Amino acid sequence: MAEHIVILTIAVLVLAYGYISKALTRFNISGPMIFTGLGLLISPLLLNLSEMEVNAEFVTIIVELALVLVLFSDAALLDLKLLRQSWKLPARLLLIGLPLTILAGTFVAQLIFPDEPAIYMLLLALLLTPTDAALGKAVVSDPSVPAKIRSTINVESGLNDGIIFPIVITVVAMIVSGLSDSGDSGWLSYVLQQVVFGALVGAFVGYVGTKLTMQSIKHHWMQHSYQNLIPIALAIVAFYLAEVFHGNGFIAAFFAGLYAGNTSQPMRDHIEEFAESEGELFVLISFFLFGLAFVPVTFEYINLDIIIYSLLSLTVLRMVPVIICLMGAKLDGRKIDFLTMAFIAWFGPRGIASILYVLIVAHEVGGVAGFETIYAVVTVTVLMSIVAHGLSAQPLANWYSKKH
Repeated sequence: MAEHIVILTIAVLVLAYGYISKALTRFNISGPMIFTGLGLLISPLLLNLSEMEVNAEFVTIIVELALVLVLFSDAALLDLKLLRQSWKLPARLLLIGLPLTILAGTFVAQLIFPDEPAIYMLLLALLLTPTDAALGKAVVSDPSVPAKIRSTINVESGLNDGIIFPIVITVVAMIVSGLSDSGDSGWLSYVLQQVVFGALVGAFVGYVGTKLTMQSIKHHWMQHSYQNLIPIALAIVAFYLAEVFHGNGFIAAFFAGLYAGNTSQPMRDHIEEFAESEGELFVLISFFLFGLAFVPVTFEYINLDIIIYSLLSLTVLRMVPVIICLMGAKLDGRKIDFLTMAFIAWFGPRGIASILYVLIVAHEVGGVAGFETIYAVVTVTVLMSIVAHGLSAQPLANWYSKKH
């Protein structure tokens, strides 16, 4: 199927889903579930109405753009005042929980896939570590869930993508160049460069963009209809400018949004409007392309070991490290109870970041050959997450809010 036909198909699906989207939420059926399912339906696995390569530049660009916009808008809607009061929980998740998750994922992967190189299993663990708040949208947007818990989940999801990305690229570079056994430690400085430069460029773009926007609004230079387009432009500029200065574009998008949304209420309002419309559209398109283009390529490599590891990745390998890192933590002066720890631990969905990173890996290594296990595990894990977290988000949010 030609790319313009894919775009037409997406437009028709958006129309159809839009008409019944609210009705579907009554059955806890989310947008990502619908669009992934429809992508699968017209893929070669079922109706065979299209053929798209997993490493197609078209797919990669769309998913990359979606992640940039999601990171920007999620960061903009974070409440920094609230975060200053409850920064310890996200810090624990990122500084303790994240490394523990990577170590646990790598160790178990080596046990289940003993014939695979150790560095491949490290790459697999990295691909499945970033979380995607979009798949648990009902949790992070439901005001009945305590604000500090929502903020914690959102901050973790927003920052772990950017932290993991430079490490993923480093490991891929080691694999491609054959340096995996050389003991080269240059990756650490590379990661620091990506994080620091990404944050600085992002903050700069957010600062300049917000100031210019506010001046334009103050002097009535900008038409109202363009105010919702500014966030899109700022997110993209932050991403590509950071890449020019060898920083991480995803971290830059996050920090640009963080500044813009927390220094200007009008900007925050427009970003929120954008996130609920244009941002949501790109997320849904990404999941549609995942079902259409990625799943069919990896489906033949799925086996029982891959299914077992995917289940463990969504449960034990995610939840145990999170619970460990939150032990003894306090919220509002009280120790966090086990229910809260388990609630935060469960809502670590795998979605857009994992899809994008594996597409980048496919592009760098030149295809699927040799990496079948990695691609198949990511496919199954994301598919499971789309369904499991989509179905459980609202019921668990309702249940947890009643308990707290």
